[in-house]
Amino acid sequence: MPAQHQEGSAVFRCDLGKASQPLPHFWEHTVGSCHATLALRADWQTQLARAHRELGFRHVRFHGILDDDMGTLVCEGGQPLYSFFNADQIMDFLLSIGMRPFVELSFMPAMLSSGPRTVFHYRGNVTPPRDYRAWAELISRLVAHWVQRYGHEEVRQWYFEVWNEPNLAAFFSGSQSDYFVLYQCTVEAIKAIDPSLRVGGPATAANGWIAEFLQFCASHAVPADFVSTHHYPTDAFGQHGDDTAAQLAASPRSALREQARTVRREAGERPVFYTEWGTSSNARDVLHDEPYAASFIIKTVLEAQGLVEAYSYWTFSDIFEENYFPSVPFHGGFGLLNLHGIPKPAYRAFELLYEIGSETLPVFGAHPTVDCWVVRDARTVTVLLTNYAQPRHALRAQRVRITLTGAGSVASASVRRIDAEHANPKRLWLEMGSPEYLSAAQRESLAAASVSARTPLPVCADGDGVCIELTLPPLGVAAVRLGFAD
Repeated sequence: MPAQHQEGSAVFRCDLGKASQPLPHFWEHTVGSCHATLALRADWQTQLARAHRELGFRHVRFHGILDDDMGTLVCEGGQPLYSFFNADQIMDFLLSIGMRPFVELSFMPAMLSSGPRTVFHYRGNVTPPRDYRAWAELISRLVAHWVQRYGHEEVRQWYFEVWNEPNLAAFFSGSQSDYFVLYQCTVEAIKAIDPSLRVGGPATAANGWIAEFLQFCASHAVPADFVSTHHYPTDAFGQHGDDTAAQLAASPRSALREQARTVRREAGERPVFYTEWGTSSNARDVLHDEPYAASFIIKTVLEAQGLVEAYSYWTFSDIFEENYFPSVPFHGGFGLLNLHGIPKPAYRAFELLYEIGSETLPVFGAHPTVDCWVVRDARTVTVLLTNYAQPRHALRAQRVRITLTGAGSVASASVRRIDAEHANPKRLWLEMGSPEYLSAAQRESLAAASVSARTPLPVCADGDGVCIELTLPPLGVAAVRLGFAD
């Protein structure tokens, strides 16, 4: 039954006896990082191991496995010199912690490049190969080496994605047709080693080129095991320049869901992998460090249910150096963890998602800013709530009431929160005077401030069910967990 809406309140109802829908944890499939050489750092590895352990991420994707700083292919005395040692160090580490790579095949080794154009301070070359046969030789050697080292069964569980955002001139100096040739050349080299290896593309920005890519693959009998693309809520609002808040304010409240629906239709039966998405595409956006990101993430992830097979957040860590390597602990970086490994509100959002069950139940009720999802597993039910609006939109605290029928006897009820007062270490850092370099004691205090503690929550009887009531502040997140008596 639809809920009656009152100003300052939100009312929802869920019958736990109704049929549920499966909720695969597609957001745990992959997470993003910066570029390959950072994966050789001890602090990067420590943070990724934590994100895998606490958030469930299974693959990691990064740029530049073929860059000259990796030494994968360099020129010595006019001759090609292949060295896969550094790449192997990364793969060995991932496998040692129970993760796998989502291999983005980029950028162009200088020896094969058709021009000098590069991107980022680490100078990834973004030109097509001047000799596609030499490119195919590199791909063939690298993938064959990995199959020999790790075995067919292991590498069949990896994913190979051709390039990164070739529809942007900053990342690919060639044309669309140049990219399609590059894709065909790459997939043929990989499939010649093992037809079961999984390759896809077009790895575009802003959901671009999907229909054209699939048409090319169909007309040229080129395999595409998955469709990959990227999106951010700021993608379609370039008229606001670098004003991220204005871009987000202009975007629809569920912008990414609508974009994903379009790509889902275009992709047909192929899996859809968003290999980048996030709060914004601005690498220095204060919202990445604040509770806004947590409410955005939970709303966006749960609205993508049924539309995507993988949803890779960009990125897990602020150990990131596309423009320079920062030193300010909260500088608006993409990461879920800051430079010191302190969880941001966004990290805690993925922690809450990791803990929820695998079946969603229908929820009745609607509100302009509050959203409610009910998810269960074998023994618990989680009610997940967000109070979200884009920047510069009106938003106020809401009193939320959720009635659950068919619940049986509730044995325990608790809540975890993310908002201005909870799991918000940046607030404490500002109170410290925004120190650029942290002492050990400051790091410990900020880590403690990042925790989303579980606290008891009263539950009252409501007719044939139980009722939960709480106040949700602006941009607040609450995860209510109910345990039931046997």
